Amino acid sequence: MQTYAIGDLQGCHAETVTLVESILERERAAGREPPAILFCGDLINRGPDSLSTLRYVQALAQGSGGRIDAVLGNHDLHLLAVANGIRPESGSDTLDTILAAPDRAALLHWLRERPMALFAKNHLLVHGGVLPQWTAAQTMALAGEVEAALRSPQWVDFLAGMYGNQPDRWDDDLRGAARLRCIVNALTRMRFCTADGEMDFKQKESATIDPATGLMPWFAVPGRLTADVPVVFGHWSALGLRIEPNLIALDSGCVWGGQLSAVCLDDRSLLQVECPEFRKAKGK
Repeated sequence: MQTYAIGDLQGCHAETVTLVESILERERAAGREPPAILFCGDLINRGPDSLSTLRYVQALAQGSGGRIDAVLGNHDLHLLAVANGIRPESGSDTLDTILAAPDRAALLHWLRERPMALFAKNHLLVHGGVLPQWTAAQTMALAGEVEAALRSPQWVDFLAGMYGNQPDRWDDDLRGAARLRCIVNALTRMRFCTADGEMDFKQKESATIDPATGLMPWFAVPGRLTADVPVVFGHWSALGLRIEPNLIALDSGCVWGGQLSAVCLDDRSLLQVECPEFRKAKGK
């Protein structure tokens, strides 16, 4: 069975359907069994049809026998927080149809049961990034801590304590809300960090940064402990598509008029769908 990873959907329903159907047809034509499909988070928000996109991925996953799944991205967590009155909607949100949907409760329940990280075909898949001092095994274990909090009876309390930029570096001694917040920020928000893993959340609109800041892309930190495991991620449309031996960056800016991208983890082959420009991307 082949395994495909797909980048940020962000509510681009038509493109999602087209790309998934292209993958399924490719596998049928090759005479292979239905593939595994893993989405890199940010299923919804900013695009034109967040509700249909979420329903479509939910239906795919529920009918797949575990072959199809998605990790949580920052926009997915934002939806859960907005739905529970923890965060206000922002001017760029396109969440109203989900919040008003008759199946809202079922959609949100399915969403909060999604993983924070997945390990498949010797690839580690997250939405944002992996701190340089985390191994792949540690990343999966820490992701599991957040998943347990989201699935617990106190999950709304977890969401209420999830926001904030501190602590901005990992410490094994972190406990409680601070520990979970640090894990969430790394897995769903991080782009740049220092060599010792201090995360920066100000730089969003570029793939490069002045070396004098001491910051670098998280995957470029010398000696990062996941260098021996390819990491698949989205979240960084300014970075664009990158397919390298130890990383696959999949956010190719569908919602900004770029492409929606899928990579087969077995042979690194690429499938893409062109996307009309739904929103003007400043500085991207």
